[in-house]
Amino acid sequence: MFFIETLEVAGLGNRSYLAGGERTAVAVDPPRDIEQVITAAARRGVRISHVVETHIHNDYVTGGLELARVTGAAYLVPAGAHVSYERVPVHDGDRWEIEGGSGLVLRALATPGHTPHHTSYVLEADGTEAAVFTGGSLLIGTVGRPDLVEPRLTEHLARAQHASAHRLAAELPDETAVLPTHGFGSFCSSSQAEGESTTIGKEKAANEALTHDVDTFVADLLAGLDDVPAYYAHMGPANANGPAPVDLTPPAVADAEEIADRLAAGEWVVDLRNRVAFAEGHLAGSFNFEAEGQLATYLAWLIPWGKPVTLLAESPEQLAAAQRELVRVGIDRPAAAATGEPADWVRDGEALASFPRATFADLAARSRDGVVVLDVRRASERAAGFIEGSVHIPVHALHSRIGEVPAGQVWVHCAGGMRAAIAASLLDAAGREVVAVDDSFASAETAGLTVGAP
Repeated sequence: MFFIETLEVAGLGNRSYLAGGERTAVAVDPPRDIEQVITAAARRGVRISHVVETHIHNDYVTGGLELARVTGAAYLVPAGAHVSYERVPVHDGDRWEIEGGSGLVLRALATPGHTPHHTSYVLEADGTEAAVFTGGSLLIGTVGRPDLVEPRLTEHLARAQHASAHRLAAELPDETAVLPTHGFGSFCSSSQAEGESTTIGKEKAANEALTHDVDTFVADLLAGLDDVPAYYAHMGPANANGPAPVDLTPPAVADAEEIADRLAAGEWVVDLRNRVAFAEGHLAGSFNFEAEGQLATYLAWLIPWGKPVTLLAESPEQLAAAQRELVRVGIDRPAAAATGEPADWVRDGEALASFPRATFADLAARSRDGVVVLDVRRASERAAGFIEGSVHIPVHALHSRIGEVPAGQVWVHCAGGMRAAIAASLLDAAGREVVAVDDSFASAETAGLTVGAP
């Protein structure tokens, strides 16, 4: 008997896995905050004997090195990855017995493409290929993107992705479960997964890497690549050098005077409350990144790397959860923090700032008044349709391009409201008159707005 437990890392759109038998288990692509993995192993009463990496990750800081140190497990890393720490170098075809006498074996299968050294791991139970941990290789309906390592390698790696997908399909039975790390919101995926589970057989029928010839597949893949989050440039080096252990102790508490001083010094003050509460009243100059949204992805993408950040949260629990999200992308220690209500974060005599929220129907009613419509979606989203006359600056570029926003009242929208709220807070902090459109873009045309296409 064996088990496979999926560990969701929802904020980053990734999954980690714990798989094993009655006494021992292997952890695959663990997140930096390793408590979730340790807790899962303890709940099942198993010892983690092996920790494996499918590749050197570009979208998060791994917990693999620390998990191996804490548990005494063997740390398996592809041999082609250049790292600064001791590990078991993994080569194609290597095998490890996960639990003696149980028939549970892990086999390495080279699947370059997402990175040059990428390796998948086949879990064999009594000689049957029960599952394959595919990391950033074969995903649900797609593959991992090939452009995160070196621009000159992108086409070569895209072709390698095609070949690796075909190797998996040729060597594994149709019933083999495909268990990827990426594809659930991560920008490491070339497109987003549809569905929660898949098998080799299902992918053979539907995945373009397996249904298209290599030239067609590569052309389509390269044409569809989206923007790369800026913080990705720091993740690979951090993982190759060996991440430090995580410190999740509460940050120093800042009072209203200290918060004001940090704002005056040009530091970032980030309000974690939901966008409705933020719009109704917030500390002038603060930015809104909802704790319940893709906090780690968008804050790490937008903030100048290394800039001190102070977190404002409605509760200690919200603050702690945000810290946990942020260490996963290398934002290790907030400079300071405060919890409570906005009134607690402003100095005596200072008023809270606010801005209105609206729908696309509201925008349609004002569209003839000469307002500025700012679209902060990614270019790939805008290519499918946009409000005629709108200005386009993706939210991840807005902080450095805010001077390009035309004069006048700015109605800012995205696809659903979260990114518009971030953008509205940036504009509000810059002194612009802003309205946050908190609505689904699907409502724009039915509201009477003219939606065009390139």
